[in-house]
Formats: sequence, C-alpha cells, structure tokens
Amino acid sequence: MRQTGPFWSELLGTFILVFIGCGVVATSVLFGIPNSLLGIATVWGGGVTLAIFAAKPFGPAHLNPAVSVAMWVKEPYALRSFFGYVFFQFIGALLAGMAVYGLFRYALLDFEHKHEIVRGSAASVQTSKIFGEFYHQFDGGPAAQLSTFGAGFAEFIGTFLLVMSIFFLIHLKNLKPIFIPPLIGLTVAILIVFIAPYTQAGLNPARDFGPRLVASFMGWGEASFPPVRGGFFTVYILSPLLGGIVGAIIFRYLKFKFPNNFLVYLSYKLSNAR
Repeated sequence: MRQTGPFWSELLGTFILVFIGCGVVATSVLFGIPNSLLGIATVWGGGVTLAIFAAKPFGPAHLNPAVSVAMWVKEPYALRSFFGYVFFQFIGALLAGMAVYGLFRYALLDFEHKHEIVRGSAASVQTSKIFGEFYHQFDGGPAAQLSTFGAGFAEFIGTFLLVMSIFFLIHLKNLKPIFIPPLIGLTVAILIVFIAPYTQAGLNPARDFGPRLVASFMGWGEASFPPVRGGFFTVYILSPLLGGIVGAIIFRYLKFKFPNNFLVYLSYKLSNAR
C-alpha cells in the first residue's frame, strides 16, 4: 500500500475535486443554484481545497495532469510515477463523472422534458456542459466568436498562472503548509471568474475528459464533444499541458537566475505585507 498509496490518493483527490466541481455546475444548470459565476467559482475553489487536504497525507496531491507534467519538468522523477499519477487522475475524474450523473439522473431527465431537449442533439449542450467544457456556445456572449486558438490560449494562460502560483506557494519559506491548500483553492476560484466566460475554465485535462466520456456514453454522444475539428483535444487537453510545461520551465529559470535571493525576497515581502 505504501508504494501504491500516492496513486490511490490521486484518484481520491481527483474524485472529490471533480465531483464537487461538476456537481455545482449541475445544480446551477438544473436548479439555478448558485445562479452566478462567482458562486460556482467559490464552490469549485472549496472543492479543490478539500481534495488537496484529502490527498496530501498520502501523496503529492497533483490532482491534475497539467500539474503532474509541470512537476516532472521542474524536478524530473521516474516516468512510472508520472504516468501512474495521470492514469489514476483520469480514473478518479471518470468515477466522479459517473457519480454526478447518478446523483442528477432524474433531475436531468426532468430538465430535458421541461425544455424539450433531445439528448444527443445540438441543444443538449445545455446539459452536456455539466460534464465537459465548451467554448463555442455561450448564449451569444464573448465566446460565441471565440476561435479554437483563442480558447486554447485562455486555457493555456489560466493553467500557466495556476502552476506558477502553486510553485510559488510551495516554495515560500515562511508560509505554513496548512495554508497552501486553501490558497490554491482561492487561486482556482479567481481563475475561473476570468477564464470561465470563454471556455468554462477546464485547466485540467482529467477533469474535462473523464466526465466528458461519461456524458458521451450516457446518451449525449457527439454532443458531448465540441464540433470544431480538433477543438476538444487542442483546447482542453493540449493547451493546459503546455501551460503547465511552460510554467515549470519559467519557474526553473527564475530559480536558476535568482537561486535563493528571489524566493527569499518574495517570501519576506509577502510575509511582511500590511
């Protein structure tokens, strides 16, 4: 168990993160609670915090392939561990998607009946977005004209900022470890507020792909994947991974350029901020 514990902790943590995150999207879509992006972002951030607290005693608590690849680039470790983390993250996300579907199954059927939505049709994106993210249809909002490149950039920059924030938090010498999970959760909540209007703020390939597969198997079919050719893979898989890799490379450069002074100075300034 000691050897496999970190892998199982990734599954558990990712399950908690995705279940709470997709669950709050489901309550917002089906019941209008919460009825604001800020409310959804707050619950997402709380889910991230709880997931890290649950997973951290047994493993690294990456809970995100983009974070795992960033950690691997920053400080290379065994490939077996890396692929093990990513595999169990996807399994955790898949199980969470199944749990969310099971919990809201009858509410989904009722919503579809009331709004005359045929599951699997283009209109069923209204409910499919509970599971996977979409960047091409947001009720005529700014994302209605968003290109695949623009959506990919939004996911890239959001994941880049998330990874950089994680690195800085875990390297601040005067910051107690117990404060790191809620600060990471707060970071995710803030990023969702800015990124979600464009792409629903995936920032996590496992969080997107696992529940999206569940939707595909449960009747949404092609409606669970963006119709733009290559859009799903480019925006929600490749872009977050690239954001994590670039974040790790830049952080390594900063540590090399300012070996100790940079982080010590930053830690001092943040610790003494009024």
